[in-house]
Amino acid sequence: MTLPAPNLDDRRFQELVDEAKRMVQRRCPEWTDHNVSDPGVTLIETFAYMVDQLIYRVNRVPDRMYIKFLDLLGVQMFPPTAANTDVTFWLSAPQAVDVTIPPGTSVATVRTETEEAVSFSVTRELVIPPVQVARLATSTSDSVIRDHTDRFSLGVGFDAFGENPRPGDAMCLGLSRTSPSCVLLIRFDCEVRGLGIDPTQPPIRWETWSGTDWLRCEVLKDGTGGLNRPGDVLLHLPQTQVLSTIGGHSAAWLRCRIIEAPGEPGYSASPRIRKLVVASMGGTTRATNAESVENEILGVSEGVPGQRFALRRAPVVPFEEPAVLDVSGPDGWEPWTEVTSFATSRPDDRHFLLEASTGHVVLGPAVRERDGTLRQFGAIPVTGSALRLRSYRTGGGRKGNVAAGAISVLKTSIPFIARVENRTLGTGGVDGEDIESVKVRGPLLLRSRDRAVTPEDFEYLVREVAPEIARVRCLPAGGRNPAGAVRVLVVPGVQTDNVLDLTQAQLIPPAETMQRIQQYLERRRIIGVRVVIEPPQYRGITVVARLRSSWRASPEEVKSAATEALHRYLHPIIGGPDGTGWIFGRPINVSEIQGVLDDVPETDVITDVLLFAADPATGKRTERALQRFPIEPDELPLSYIHQVFVDGAGED
Repeated sequence: MTLPAPNLDDRRFQELVDEAKRMVQRRCPEWTDHNVSDPGVTLIETFAYMVDQLIYRVNRVPDRMYIKFLDLLGVQMFPPTAANTDVTFWLSAPQAVDVTIPPGTSVATVRTETEEAVSFSVTRELVIPPVQVARLATSTSDSVIRDHTDRFSLGVGFDAFGENPRPGDAMCLGLSRTSPSCVLLIRFDCEVRGLGIDPTQPPIRWETWSGTDWLRCEVLKDGTGGLNRPGDVLLHLPQTQVLSTIGGHSAAWLRCRIIEAPGEPGYSASPRIRKLVVASMGGTTRATNAESVENEILGVSEGVPGQRFALRRAPVVPFEEPAVLDVSGPDGWEPWTEVTSFATSRPDDRHFLLEASTGHVVLGPAVRERDGTLRQFGAIPVTGSALRLRSYRTGGGRKGNVAAGAISVLKTSIPFIARVENRTLGTGGVDGEDIESVKVRGPLLLRSRDRAVTPEDFEYLVREVAPEIARVRCLPAGGRNPAGAVRVLVVPGVQTDNVLDLTQAQLIPPAETMQRIQQYLERRRIIGVRVVIEPPQYRGITVVARLRSSWRASPEEVKSAATEALHRYLHPIIGGPDGTGWIFGRPINVSEIQGVLDDVPETDVITDVLLFAADPATGKRTERALQRFPIEPDELPLSYIHQVFVDGAGED
């Protein structure tokens, strides 16, 4: 199937003749005879026939030629981007030696009858060290530190907090080694003393020292009910943990601190710890939906300008570090540097260009100047030199945006690893660009010239550097923006299959993505303009509606369909009247919500619709209903627990 040819000019023979006659009337009013017998009209018809043939030939130019024109302008198709996720490796049992997860370790989802397995590769080395308790201490809210290490080694228990526990009291565990990004098992033998707290929501927080502040540890499991009974506590440590000194002793310190919990009961007495054991049970590292290819031999140089070498695997997934081309020489392999253009390359610069979408390595060309001399852009490898690409990654695409818990297969055998899982969903996977998108992007590139001047330029450049971003909005200086600052609001791409599971945390872009956008725009902004990259503000909204279903439908089915319709219509990415995401700054009216509910199948009557502002973080909503829900220019709506009541046919 061939692509349809673009119709560049739709004028026909008679239209060309009529247009020429109208021009004659304006330019030569003394020419009054426009009949076909006039020789001048004969010439007009002759030229109109020739132009009509030329237009026909121009309209037959295929898309391939249009893409070639864009290629001459330096426009290239964007390659796919790879999804990333955090993968946790669990040990079969605590080990006495370090367990290392090397980069390149392969994990995957389960292959089914209808879906192929999606593979991921570890990008950062993970070391799971054996740890044990080296020091034990307690600190009170008034900074009084007591060391219990010696007494505890003799089998004497100690109180975890002060005699009268207060917020700020803490139990401190000094570990023998730092274990960032690892999972620690702490086995407690606690004396049950009737502490009076809610064991399902104990007022304590586990933290570790990062060098500048105490960072919160994620509690995966607490079988002690807040240190109120014997059991296990499973902690996931943050990525940063350093040695610090407490009470004159240096260790990798953890602390369990009492926090203020308004409305919740506190400790009436301090828990008493009789025994405790600490062990490493696993760790978490970053994995990407791409396969690494190392030291691929590309071929042999012919010693001429503009050589091209094809990679065995294409397309190439963008990576944080630039690719390195090794060229063989008398002293071994010589590294060459990747560039995005040969415009500034000198004849002795060892530069190369990597076309990621097609998987080609390109060497510098030679251009003939007006005086007939040849100007070389970039060096040329000596004839017979072998070329190899040190490392690149291939893969990527939307298929990598897997759900949490989907990764469960360890394809690379590692001793002592029992299982693997991703506790977070995969994000950032985007398919490669198609021809239609390139045709639209080409004129935009000519307009911006790779410089950020207007708000549209900022938005275009953000999409260029971070294709995994679903939506971007640039707010110029003024209004709610700081003086001289341009705010760029970015919304990451998330899975939209189940709109009911969308959370505010999923709509916050990763820190590395915002940092990459910041660095890219800093090199292209106008001097004196400060660029702020951040997510938009999300305003929680709750819709309370009462419907009446038709006699043919079940009220539960109508309720489910109506709730999903509300979440979909108010979705920040696929919501709104046109289904491309809710418009920044567009308010929400009761009338349009009624229209959404009216389109739900088997809905008979809509009796009532109310809009309430809600806070997704605290779960609180306002008491006053709104007819018009305001949205500021830097805000987007976020659905929070819509309440739909459906009455059956005939019910009052």
